[in-house]
Amino acid sequence: MAIRTLRTAFVAVLAAVGVASLAAAQQADPEDEPLRVMFVNQMPETAIDLYWENHAYAEDHPDRRKLEARIAPRGGWHASETFYGHEFSYELGGARHYVTPPPGNANGEQFLMLAGETDGFKVRCEITVNSQQYMDYLDILVKPYWAPRAASRFLELVREKYYDGVAFNRVVPKFLTQFGIAKDYFARTKERELTIWDDFPKGIEFKPGTLSFAGSGHDSRTTEIFIVMPGTKQEQLDKFGDNSWETPFAEIDGDVTKSALTKIYSGYGDMPPWGKGPDSTKIYDVDGYTTYLPKSFPKLDYIDRCYVVDEVGLGDDLSEGEF
Repeated sequence: MAIRTLRTAFVAVLAAVGVASLAAAQQADPEDEPLRVMFVNQMPETAIDLYWENHAYAEDHPDRRKLEARIAPRGGWHASETFYGHEFSYELGGARHYVTPPPGNANGEQFLMLAGETDGFKVRCEITVNSQQYMDYLDILVKPYWAPRAASRFLELVREKYYDGVAFNRVVPKFLTQFGIAKDYFARTKERELTIWDDFPKGIEFKPGTLSFAGSGHDSRTTEIFIVMPGTKQEQLDKFGDNSWETPFAEIDGDVTKSALTKIYSGYGDMPPWGKGPDSTKIYDVDGYTTYLPKSFPKLDYIDRCYVVDEVGLGDDLSEGEF
């Protein structure tokens, strides 16, 4: 099942009982509190068997470990209705890993990725640089445990080829580069209505090359992403993350100062009202990519295509790209 299917179904359940945003503190003692946990498997081709650990029995007792679900790879999920303090386990990479979900958000919900000792999932985005004069690429290492909602959302959109043809519409040296408004009008219109809840902050500090979703308020993340640029002052780095939706979920793999990020055209400056660059609200219009960007900002660089490196040949064929 896709992550979006899970999110939609789960939000519908919550709507029946009433929900609050992550910003609202959960007042109840978590002990004995019911907890809804969404376990997600983003491994390229390995299904994961998730077990519930029954501590009423000894480790070697046949009833100690109960199979709860087999979770398919590449975005498979399982929603568990459990309680705070319950322990789960799964085998991956030749080792058994144990998970005790932490307290949930204000909705009594937790979102966890099952990735064992995996350091990250590499996404390659082939891009134009120097105002579409050349082709280059960005390797993005998606971290499974930094911000699992954001990581899962990004991987989902990559697999759907959502970012193919997308403009780097906000490029400000020593600050950030932003992208994420789809070339296809119907895709960008649909996806901007599908928000995800904020992730719990894990204390990951922003640095040049860090990726985070952009947003406009609590639980407002959709598709737009920013990358912290080389040379950003520490004062600004410290400000990133002040907003609840600004949570690192990935980083540029390798030396960001020598990466293609530094070659993306930045001559138009920041977006309004801070500059005269592309206005994101106009990009969302029906003629955003057919008229507005090519006529008003012809030198922009674009993403040709993005894909999960270890999934090449496992699922759908690679996009032919846009350039």
